[in-house]
Amino acid sequence: MKITFEREKFQTAFQTAAMVAPSRSPKPILQNVKLDATEKATILMATDMEIGVRIEVEGIEVEQPGSMVLPVARFGSILKEVRDERLSVQREESRTVVQAQTSKFTLSSEDPDEFPTVQGFAETKYHEVSARVLKELIRRTLFATDTESGRYALGGVLLELGENSITAVATDGRRLAKMEGPATQVEGHGNTDAMTIIPSRAMQLIERSLTDLDATVQIASRTNDVLVKVGPATIYARLVEGRFPKWRDVLPEQREAAHIELSVGPAFAALRQAAIVTSDESRGIDFTFGHGSMVLSSSTAEVGQSRVEIPIPYDGENVEITMDHRFVADFYKVLGSESNFTLNIQNAESAALFSTDDNYDYVVMPLARDR
Repeated sequence: MKITFEREKFQTAFQTAAMVAPSRSPKPILQNVKLDATEKATILMATDMEIGVRIEVEGIEVEQPGSMVLPVARFGSILKEVRDERLSVQREESRTVVQAQTSKFTLSSEDPDEFPTVQGFAETKYHEVSARVLKELIRRTLFATDTESGRYALGGVLLELGENSITAVATDGRRLAKMEGPATQVEGHGNTDAMTIIPSRAMQLIERSLTDLDATVQIASRTNDVLVKVGPATIYARLVEGRFPKWRDVLPEQREAAHIELSVGPAFAALRQAAIVTSDESRGIDFTFGHGSMVLSSSTAEVGQSRVEIPIPYDGENVEITMDHRFVADFYKVLGSESNFTLNIQNAESAALFSTDDNYDYVVMPLARDR
């Protein structure tokens, strides 16, 4: 087979596929990206047997149809280092020849027939959601997943697909992020009791693929896996096993809570100042709200003390809570500095609830005040 293509455009698709290919594997064939070229379409495929991706690449000149496997590291380096606008790639028996204007590379190549099948999107039941909405749902929840412990169900993002909505939830047991957005149900998709928990790594890949924010994304959740159609790419992922916590029970009752209106910019600046004297062993910052001000204070035996005060539009009685500054910072980072939010606090022993007016909630469990 032989194809010719624009290097930069092909490199973008190849890099996305390469994210899936494992750097080490008992199956060496998986350390490649497979390329199928026909007169109708050219498709890049990669998989680690848990996550897979198929990307249709446009603008490829197919001189000889066929298949080949491209080694991620070596071929990726060629795409990065060669500056020519156009490249041609040809398979010659067990070799792959890459030809540029002033350079030529010959790479050993494995048999493309040994590469496992990567599923395409052929579902009739699915949900449709705006790429813009889905990207924001992922961005505002993914950071709260648990990437360290053995609690597998917390190592992914839960998607709840309703008749007219999509809800993303993530938690590591110490904080929880939840956001809801509009979606369209097609052919009754999602009307099951099965949990759709998508692995964190697959969600990262989906977010990276959401480059056209005006596009419509199709999500098909099945018993053990999920398919996501994002423009020219189809992403496949096995669902995370286990039961996700009853997250609605985690959202604190706010009937007796203090409702404090804040702006991200000033609040984040104050947090960064107060966190200067924290350490890996002592990450807690004391938050005190009342009588028109917010006071952040921290004390670490081996470092020192900090106290930062800013005015806020809250004139109620003092309410205090101690929180891990990293968890609060994560919330601020996914919002713009001009954004406003409501902080709901009942007392020092109850979880704090951060809420925005676009259906985003973030819960942080308090720390013991005596550190």
